[in-house]
Amino acid sequence: MHLFVASLIALAALAAAGPAAAQQRPVPAPAAVLGFAPGAERRLVEWDAITRYFRALDAASDRVIAREIGKTTNGASFMVAFISSPANLARLAALRDTQRRLADPRLVRDSAEAARLIAQGKTFVLITSSIHSDEVGGFFAPLEIAYRLASSATPEVRRILDNTVVILVPSANPDGVTIVSRWYNQTLGTGAEGTDPPELYHHYTGHDNNRDWYAFTQVETRMVVDSLYGVWHPQVTMDIHQMGSEGPRMFVPPYLDPVEPNVDPLLVQSVNALGVHIARRLTADGLAGISLNSIYDMWTPARAFQHYHGAVRILTETASADLATSITVPFDSLRPEPGVDPRTATWNFVAPWPGGRWTLADIVRYQTAGAMAMLDHAARYRDEWLRGFYGVGLRAARGWPDWPYAYVIPTANQDQTALATLLQILRHGQVEVRSALVPFSLGRDRYTPGTYVVPLRQPYAAFAKALLERQVYPDLRDYPGGPPKRPYDVTAHTLPLLLGVRVIAAPESLAVGLSAPVTAPVPVFRAPGLSSAGGPRAPAAPRVGLYRSYTAPIDEGWTRWILDLYGIPYESLVDSSIRAGNLGAGLDAIVLPDMSPRAIVEGLSPRRYPARFAGGLGTSGVQGLRDFVDGGGTLIALNDACAFAIAALELPVTNALDGLSNLEFYAPGSIFRLRLDTDHPLAEGMPAETIAWFESGPAFDVRDPTRARIVGRYPTAAGEVLLSGWVLGAAQIAGKGALVEVRRGRGKVVLFGFRPQYRGQSQATFPLLFNALRASARETR
Repeated sequence: MHLFVASLIALAALAAAGPAAAQQRPVPAPAAVLGFAPGAERRLVEWDAITRYFRALDAASDRVIAREIGKTTNGASFMVAFISSPANLARLAALRDTQRRLADPRLVRDSAEAARLIAQGKTFVLITSSIHSDEVGGFFAPLEIAYRLASSATPEVRRILDNTVVILVPSANPDGVTIVSRWYNQTLGTGAEGTDPPELYHHYTGHDNNRDWYAFTQVETRMVVDSLYGVWHPQVTMDIHQMGSEGPRMFVPPYLDPVEPNVDPLLVQSVNALGVHIARRLTADGLAGISLNSIYDMWTPARAFQHYHGAVRILTETASADLATSITVPFDSLRPEPGVDPRTATWNFVAPWPGGRWTLADIVRYQTAGAMAMLDHAARYRDEWLRGFYGVGLRAARGWPDWPYAYVIPTANQDQTALATLLQILRHGQVEVRSALVPFSLGRDRYTPGTYVVPLRQPYAAFAKALLERQVYPDLRDYPGGPPKRPYDVTAHTLPLLLGVRVIAAPESLAVGLSAPVTAPVPVFRAPGLSSAGGPRAPAAPRVGLYRSYTAPIDEGWTRWILDLYGIPYESLVDSSIRAGNLGAGLDAIVLPDMSPRAIVEGLSPRRYPARFAGGLGTSGVQGLRDFVDGGGTLIALNDACAFAIAALELPVTNALDGLSNLEFYAPGSIFRLRLDTDHPLAEGMPAETIAWFESGPAFDVRDPTRARIVGRYPTAAGEVLLSGWVLGAAQIAGKGALVEVRRGRGKVVLFGFRPQYRGQSQATFPLLFNALRASARETR
């Protein structure tokens, strides 16, 4: 049994065996620990204050068990609170077993046993908050929710406690709570009050930390998935977020189209029904500006792990203030969002907000009210939630008639690191992977014993299928023949393509014996020639600099994560380091992460930020990079940073997509086919054909082939460009350069018109980035 689960159950049993209410202390209100009420104007707290409050609740209330389940990236305590009636907490072990069996109907003998389990079970509800740490209402709403559940004796709260087990994660990013609060408190009363900090609020991923729910790259994601989802199997989840200030006051589902096609239809309807219930309850309570069926779609599993594991995900997004500083939003300044105009009443926005002052207290009030409305539904309809949860798993275990029977993953001729990564992802996603016991055939191909097989007759088959197949994103337009509707995030998530692993769909049953579920191998991440670990005779490792702008681009964090993962030494270069010049004295290569030219040159505004954080590279920094390349250095530009490099270093390269409208070309996060010149050192060790993660990047034409060489290009046939996702106007990019090396002075510039290290997922193209770093060392020494 999971160590955390065992200790939690033991503590619950111990509490139940002791004297009853005589040992209980008065339940402290949040203000008693924080020193102010949640939502107070211009007041934020660091993470230790929040953990103190939950420990105080744990000590005072027999309705709350609060425990640490691990450590964050920066070493903070990752805390979770279980909240329910004392009777339910005392039998957590039995309830966990009920959840386990309902989640996997193969463990249930018949319909009579299923009915008995449903009758004795409780709705498990997981609430996560403040994964995005500048959404500071999420620091405080969990405290209000927990206090109300721990202290109130109303019939509604009693019903919630009796019929649900609430698993409350006060923050899915504790490090960010401290980063944002510390910055806010340091800048109170200055021009920077209410601004985002000049660093990522997650050490590596920043805002992308809630795009990690199928790759599981970060420790915080894995803790939630492995210790909570994988153990307690919640039926209902709520993810508390904030959005911009000039739209609706709050979003709740239903979501916009498209719906990812592997999500069980009952889960889609359940999301819709619960979201409408929340909106109705908030409207009845007099909270204006509630929007549903707008802004956010239901496409990618990167944000919706729950929809592939029998649960609904209720996303709430509440309008923001300037962190904890109130703002005034005139009615006329409200702006339309996809699916809603906040100045106009419609069926999905029945009560517009009149504008005016908007405070942190308002945010906390809306978030808390939304959570309580959700819990009310989960409690009132406990049996329906459990019956639906069981039914989703039962349909998955029996198999959907139009799905493949299984996916086959050969072990031979595969990159073993990428293969192990794929298997680990499936393991974290609770997908059963088996291995063939004897040789077998699939079509004309023969497979050896030990070949991995992922049957699609299992509870979480939808998760496997969504990640292993290619996506065909629907061609959605604002009106027929009009501009494309912008997806909320990206359109592709095909792991075999991103990782470079061969996976084959088996349409029918395989005539082969299969093992019990296997243990996934642990990937070993190595980058030969890029660290000093090779010994004294190994080639000198490159001296790498990574530009770390104070605008805190997310791509910098992902690049840093990959360099750390592979043990590649690097130096973080802030604006002042580059402005100072003489970069070639200590560096062979400098990497510019994906960011706009304006952000690189101008940086943060000096009107809002202290001088040491403001101003970007400026003219002196641009000159420093020119001198670095002219002196023999290698500048590596990723995606949008290529536009900066082309202009600043006057490169004989143009972007073929410049000036095109979305009607002429559009690819909002898709996987393209990439063909490589394998005779070039940048493509050393690569296959002739691979992938490129394309997301608002450039495509290159070369004006001077004596100085610039195309190393990777897209297919000349437009129909061959797209591998997964969505593209309009593929002919505009067909045959264009995607990876170009340009000579300047004694050095060179490497232009990646795509993201070779996309969100830590595109292992298939990591070697291209590594080759660019290796080549820099060979040329400068």
